[in-house]
Amino acid sequence: MEWSSERIEQLRSLWHDGLSASQIAAQLGGITRNAVIGKAHRLGLMGRPSPIKNRPAGVVRRAAPRRPRAEQTHAPRVASAPIRVAPTPAPRKIEPTPPVEIGDMPGATILTLTDRICKWPIGDPRDADFHFCGRGSAEGLPYCSDHARRAYQPPARRSGERDDHANRMAVRRSSS
Repeated sequence: MEWSSERIEQLRSLWHDGLSASQIAAQLGGITRNAVIGKAHRLGLMGRPSPIKNRPAGVVRRAAPRRPRAEQTHAPRVASAPIRVAPTPAPRKIEPTPPVEIGDMPGATILTLTDRICKWPIGDPRDADFHFCGRGSAEGLPYCSDHARRAYQPPARRSGERDDHANRMAVRRSSS
């Protein structure tokens, strides 16, 4: 958008009439409020007082009511006995399960896997003889029943670990 001499004169006239930059932009058409403000600044047009500051004397704007402050009460510190933390149980020994004997099954390759085949990896993926278990998978699991026992921990063990974590956090809080 180019500022023609007629549009500049119209801007000056509307500016001195006290119209807002948005109103001037609407009257000129095809121009934004910010373009009007920028051009007025470049032309050196006088800044105008804020309409908010120049309210008539009878118009008083009420301030929003303040919310009462909640009194901050601090509980007195009482010397107490140290917090007792249950001793951490010794970690359970997990018996390693013996390797699953496949027998004469050659296993499955990445190309022969389906959703009904055990996907337990056997060997190093970089080796030529790497393969997957290949036996039938347990219902709803990607592994056969033997490999599923190795892959998934029983829930009782996991909840015990959570208790250990909670005890450690209680000790940290009490020491700080």
